[in-house]
Amino acid sequence: MKATGFISLWTLVSLPCGQLANPAEREDVVKHAIKLHRGKGAVITQRKQWVLENCRKLSGLLRQKNVVLNKLKNAIRAVEKDAGLSDEEKLFQVHTFEIFQKELNESENSVFQAIHGLQRALQGDYKDVVNMKESSRQRLEALREAAIKEEMEYVELLAAEKHQVEALKNMQHQNKSLSILDEILEDVRKAADRLEEEIEEHAFDDNKSVRGVNFEAVLRVEEDEDNSKRNASKREVEDDLGLSMLIDSQNNQYILTKPRDSTIPRADHHFIKDIVTIGMLSLPCGWLCTTIGLPTMFGYIICGVLLGPSGLNSIKSIVQVETLGEFGVFFTLFLVGLEFSPERLRKVWKISLQGPCYMTVLMIAFGLLWGHLLQIRPTQSVFISTCLSLSSTPLVSRFLAGSVRGDKEGDIDYSSVLLGMLVMQDVQLGLFIAVMPTLIQAGASTYSSIFKEILRILILIGQILFSLAAVFLVCLVIKTYLIGPYYRKLHAESKGNKEILILGITAFIFLMLTITELLDVSMELGCFLAGALISSQGHMVTEEIMSCIEPIRDFLAIIFFASIGLHVFPTFVIYELTVLLFLTLSVVIMKFVLAVLVLSLILPKTSQYIKWIVSAGLAQVSEFSFVLGSRARRAGIISREVYLLILSVTTLSLLLAPALWRAAIMKCVPRPERRSST
Repeated sequence: MKATGFISLWTLVSLPCGQLANPAEREDVVKHAIKLHRGKGAVITQRKQWVLENCRKLSGLLRQKNVVLNKLKNAIRAVEKDAGLSDEEKLFQVHTFEIFQKELNESENSVFQAIHGLQRALQGDYKDVVNMKESSRQRLEALREAAIKEEMEYVELLAAEKHQVEALKNMQHQNKSLSILDEILEDVRKAADRLEEEIEEHAFDDNKSVRGVNFEAVLRVEEDEDNSKRNASKREVEDDLGLSMLIDSQNNQYILTKPRDSTIPRADHHFIKDIVTIGMLSLPCGWLCTTIGLPTMFGYIICGVLLGPSGLNSIKSIVQVETLGEFGVFFTLFLVGLEFSPERLRKVWKISLQGPCYMTVLMIAFGLLWGHLLQIRPTQSVFISTCLSLSSTPLVSRFLAGSVRGDKEGDIDYSSVLLGMLVMQDVQLGLFIAVMPTLIQAGASTYSSIFKEILRILILIGQILFSLAAVFLVCLVIKTYLIGPYYRKLHAESKGNKEILILGITAFIFLMLTITELLDVSMELGCFLAGALISSQGHMVTEEIMSCIEPIRDFLAIIFFASIGLHVFPTFVIYELTVLLFLTLSVVIMKFVLAVLVLSLILPKTSQYIKWIVSAGLAQVSEFSFVLGSRARRAGIISREVYLLILSVTTLSLLLAPALWRAAIMKCVPRPERRSST
């Protein structure tokens, strides 16, 4: 009896509601159908009569559809056999008939999908949120698939229209003689059509059935919608150029990366406006910081804060700005390596290797201790401790405005130790990024599988050590056989033309970056090694290359520090200022104390005085904590609250870094050397 009631309800709702134009009539039909399903408001004969009438209507429509489909098949066969039609006319007519066939079949499928959806809703419990969520998800998937099919049908109609135009042109050409110019243009048109077919990738059709690909509903937003008259023509242009912005249900915004028609040049005007705005606002912000005695990099961070989500929210292409800013890190580390000669590296390599490792282990130990006391998960404690143990290489490289030697002959200069330890931390960053997937799995695993996770981490560490050994061998080969002839060739070709030299050095940086990335080591290490290898060619080579690369580095560094400001949220800092100041001071003091203890153990007795300066340079949190924090938040290692705390503590520690650095310089460096250090 229940199944009969469902069948009657499907039939009643699917047919009368689709045929009645008046909404009031539709509502009456639905109410009457529900009463029939519940067995109220109608006698048995009435219910049977409703079912009988609507079943007849449904079966009549299905028979009519089958008749039309048979007629379409006969029409297609007749068109294909018609010798009086050209190939273009046959293609157009057949294509039109096939589209109409698909429309009939999809309409029938939509009817039965609606019936099955109603069945699921009636069989479910309206008090069960999980069941309603699943029903909603299934309806959403059905709507997405229907939208995709409708979109594909629209594209096919456009193709059919194009075939029709081609058929009409061919008929006109057959009826009249063409001039030489018209014949040339016709050949060019056909060649252009072939070119479009060759370069079109059909990415949508190729990827829609790939595993892991989901259909999503998005909004297409045009710019300046208020000015309707201007956008009336502008929208038509953007429809063709694909310059609109797409927004999905999770509020992610997308822009065009690769157009369907690659023959038309395009530009992302949002990205252009963002870079122009950052460049203009960075100047007054940098001037202001210079006036009050702060490094200009903080002015660039303030610029990012003012333009970012917490300020005017005028930056549209945040991901693109951050990507361009990464090149600022690459060129900054290249110049750091250019000043960091292999002779200096050999002198401090043991300290550079041991110091960061000891500090990271101690930070993780303290993190696990506090995590145990505060009942924080071990994976979360390990991540936070490792994230806070890293220090900012770009920031410290800006502090070191030149290489400062020790006071006495044979002393170790603090700039070499500091930069060596920071480079080793960049290597640790690559190691930590590689280990993070295992850390995610460890967080979701039970205690019985912890041994397997530890074993997997040890295997990953072995792979990283093997990669570092491979990088060392590559650098040795390049230094011995390649870098000298390569630079001499560049120098000979660039006389009177610096762009060859700049391009050659940039290509070498990107080559080393690619090598270290392929070997699963951080790209930043590759940039540093590129500078160190070139510095082995002598002081004159270093000065020449530095004069060419520094302007590029300075501009890209502005973009990088502005991108950091995009993730600074002053309102959150103000709301939780007391807690954040306490946490920031605790982290800075802990890193400073741990660095002093570690350096006291590994530095020679004659160079113990530099431990205060090196510790001051390490007593802040790296801007890469933004990257690690975002990945950990997406992976579920840390919560949103912990992520915001990491961002805020990182920002405040970077703001405190110049004061701590100047205090250490004033205390430990003789007066003649301070100018080159500050």
